[in-house]
Amino acid sequence: MNWLTSTQLWSVLANASTWQGTLREATPLALAAMGGVISERSGVVNIALEGTMLTGAFFGVVFTLLFNNVALGLLAAVITGGLMAALLAFSAIQLKADQIVIGIAINLIALGLTSYLNFAKYPNAPASCVPPSPCTKGSLLTIPDWNVSFLHLNQIPALGQIIFQQNPIVYLMLVIVLAVNLFLFRTTLGLRIRAVGEHPRAADTAGINVQALRYLAVITSGLLAGLAGGYLSLAVAYGFSNNMTAGRGFIALAAVIFGKWTPFGAFGACLLFGFGSQLEYSLQNVAIGSFQVSSNLIAMLPYVLTIVALAGFIGRAVPPAADGIPYDPAEAA
Repeated sequence: MNWLTSTQLWSVLANASTWQGTLREATPLALAAMGGVISERSGVVNIALEGTMLTGAFFGVVFTLLFNNVALGLLAAVITGGLMAALLAFSAIQLKADQIVIGIAINLIALGLTSYLNFAKYPNAPASCVPPSPCTKGSLLTIPDWNVSFLHLNQIPALGQIIFQQNPIVYLMLVIVLAVNLFLFRTTLGLRIRAVGEHPRAADTAGINVQALRYLAVITSGLLAGLAGGYLSLAVAYGFSNNMTAGRGFIALAAVIFGKWTPFGAFGACLLFGFGSQLEYSLQNVAIGSFQVSSNLIAMLPYVLTIVALAGFIGRAVPPAADGIPYDPAEAA
């Protein structure tokens, strides 16, 4: 049996659709990862990115159908993500609960809650998303792609399809990555957040409100993860299905570690994982010898890449010194 030939592989890599899809697949990962970077830079591990994305995806669809307005649906996804993160922030910062345990609990709550509400509200919806068919009952407005015809940018060979034929959330993601990097490393508030994540007691002594900054960072991470969920349901899957995030929140968390808690590093990792996800579609019609490549086998690629990336780099990546460690101002006094 012959292995995948170089000609077949080159046809996949040379196809502009592969790289266009890579950017699309990387978008929800990058949005959630930017939230993870901000949260962990403040000293709070946000394991709940997965559940936050899932609730954002569900309520984005619900509010879009309710008001027949996709902008309100996307706003609802963002706000829902912020509320889920506020629950994590209160438990981790105020109650000083174990951040890993609370994050896992929120993920389980999100999975159970959205599955139940989806069944209760849309009992006749199909079990899985098959774009472009909506997964939920009723007519769902979605976020349309942009085809940038200005100066015929969309007609540029390869690059036109990859860059200038994308969903507007993809462009927003690129702006957010740049903004988060500038915010963390070029502003006073960003410096204070990093100080809180490295040495909260020293920051407190300098007059910085450690708890307030951690609340701000964690809730911001929830807003971004909620936006990622809204993008999934309103611009990718065109509806909601149970557990539709399929581990993307955990992959985003892995991207944060792989990217060494920096926005650009995490974004690069998201592109790598997004490429692995896109190959699931690009290699569906590729044969190995006389056998067709199983889509189930290829679907493992982003998760395999995650394991390989963490196994190869987690020992070399140094997190913020106070990451995951609760801080009590009273004990410091």
